[in-house]
Amino acid sequence: MSGNNKTPLKTDAGLGAFYGRYILALLLMGTNGVVAAQISLFSSQIVLMRTFIGGVALTAIVLLRGGFSLENLKSELFDLLLGGIALGMNWITLFGAYRLLNVSLATLIYYIGPMLVLLLSPWLFGERLTGPKIAAIAIVFVGLLFISGSIAAEGLSMTGLLYAVASALFYAVLLVFNKRIKRTSGLQTAAIEIDVAFVVVLIYTLLTVGFPHPLASDIPYLLIIGLINTGLAYMLYFSGLQKLPAQSVALISYVDPVSAVFFSSLFLHEKLTVFQIVGAVFIIGGAMIGEYKRKGAGASKSRLRRESV
Repeated sequence: MSGNNKTPLKTDAGLGAFYGRYILALLLMGTNGVVAAQISLFSSQIVLMRTFIGGVALTAIVLLRGGFSLENLKSELFDLLLGGIALGMNWITLFGAYRLLNVSLATLIYYIGPMLVLLLSPWLFGERLTGPKIAAIAIVFVGLLFISGSIAAEGLSMTGLLYAVASALFYAVLLVFNKRIKRTSGLQTAAIEIDVAFVVVLIYTLLTVGFPHPLASDIPYLLIIGLINTGLAYMLYFSGLQKLPAQSVALISYVDPVSAVFFSSLFLHEKLTVFQIVGAVFIIGGAMIGEYKRKGAGASKSRLRRESV
């Protein structure tokens, strides 16, 4: 998400603390799939509880820090609302892909979203597609072919694949709207968009599976995914994001998908085949190359995470 970026700190000691916050936030986001796997609710109901708890937590943090900038909100309300709608649908489809496919593959496919934005950047933002950028996009989509082919060959859920691709598309839409947000700070943007996402997910959930009725055993994990993985993680994410160099932010952001694959292997015992590992290397490697070649701080600092996730 875009925010009002401050001048990066100059001392290594000062930067180290903010690198630590940023990386910790990404690691927390990387556990979303593992935490969701412990909850008995439908995937959209999990997202509903996450957006409710996380939205309340982030709104409270913003209010404690001085409140929302109404002037900025008025000027960017359209993009904030559409970003929130995209975020809600993004999380619905991503968490659905976790259940229908698995966490590792869903996360990897989800991360083609930034490359879709890069591919369309000449039409969306008037940015030139250079040779290295085209190469990065091609590498990522070759990786997607490896993973998609292995899913089909192994008889895994094609519906799960469609959900994962849809999550990448909504992620791309979210990035586009967030790149347009220039005046509202990152944390305020996150709070507003998650609050809007809650309304979207509430409507979707009531029309599909109904209002959630969590078991007592679900409560600790719902609090973790709402308060820790959303409220705390986003606070750490933006406190680090505002201080760090843009290039470092772009490259370190891939701690999220790598940690998600690692945690799902460690705790959920998910295993990637050789073709899927090759696809993972292509997707993450190509995406990192694409981020490295992008011009300016705004593009690299307009990411959400990984939330994915």
